[in-house]
Amino acid sequence: MTNPERAPDEVRLSGQACGPALLEPREVPLGGPRAMTVRRTLPQRERSLIGAWCFLDHYGPDDVAATGGMQVPPHPHTGLATVSWLFTGEIRHRDSLGNDALVRPGELNLMTAGRGISHSERSTEQTDTLHGAQLWLALPEAARSGEPAFEHYVPPAITGPGWQARVFLGELAGHASPVATHTPLVGAELIMEPGIEVEFVVRSGYEHGVLVDAGEVRVGDLEVPTGALAYLPPGEARLRIANGPERARLLLLGGEPFGEDVVMWWNFVGRSHDEIVAYRAAWQAEIGAGPAVDAPGASYGLPAGDPGVPLPAPELPNAPIKPRRNPAPTTIDDRKESADE
Repeated sequence: MTNPERAPDEVRLSGQACGPALLEPREVPLGGPRAMTVRRTLPQRERSLIGAWCFLDHYGPDDVAATGGMQVPPHPHTGLATVSWLFTGEIRHRDSLGNDALVRPGELNLMTAGRGISHSERSTEQTDTLHGAQLWLALPEAARSGEPAFEHYVPPAITGPGWQARVFLGELAGHASPVATHTPLVGAELIMEPGIEVEFVVRSGYEHGVLVDAGEVRVGDLEVPTGALAYLPPGEARLRIANGPERARLLLLGGEPFGEDVVMWWNFVGRSHDEIVAYRAAWQAEIGAGPAVDAPGASYGLPAGDPGVPLPAPELPNAPIKPRRNPAPTTIDDRKESADE
């Protein structure tokens, strides 16, 4: 999915300590008079990343007859990997590597942009209701200029008393996804019956996020309403989630704190303003919306068979784009020491 904002936000964060936090979503229209609206919880001013997870759009249930569903024409990406996860509906993915794949509920589509890729995403004619999440992972320095790739995986359902999970990336509850990632992380869907409390063993070096798609839950000591994202810093080896009176569906995300500053603008993740300028110029040149460039900063190509006109990049901001930095994480142990002083 493209970042639809015509003036993409630039977030500057201080280095103040950060403990558990409740991150509320903001609504972002995908564009057009009948367009669907997404709820964005990452990035925002309070937090740009959870592990390598740097972007989270949550959408639906969306009446496709009323909004037209998802109709995202060819657009570029660099320096990131996209994770598509659906609860309801179906999306057709086409990319410049020649992949033509369907995104279905409970199935992972992972597209690694590396040095550059383009793709389109369109809800299928059979889709009446569209409901899901689109996520991005920032790629580390060692992988961000690598070859683009695409992988599809159908995780099995694992169950416990009153809950069911699908682990699409990383490891949880004794199940490990075979899909390789460039940084240590976890991603899973969790469904909980009313009144159920679960406790998972997790890696204490990870920070975690829990997005509530349906229901209202308590994550640790945080009360988390529908649509919000709970953030938990590193330091705990167990993650406790208690459900309320309704059936709940959650996305559990996590990873080691991402130790690199990133510059993120529109659909590009880089390390400097100049890189972003070069990525944009290369895309504009490829689609005939800008002058040719002598040494393109990226190469994208176009997906075959998509009927849409490639999406031109927005205008760059007047001021140089600054790196996104998270607040310095305060671990559970740090907070315990502060309480003892």
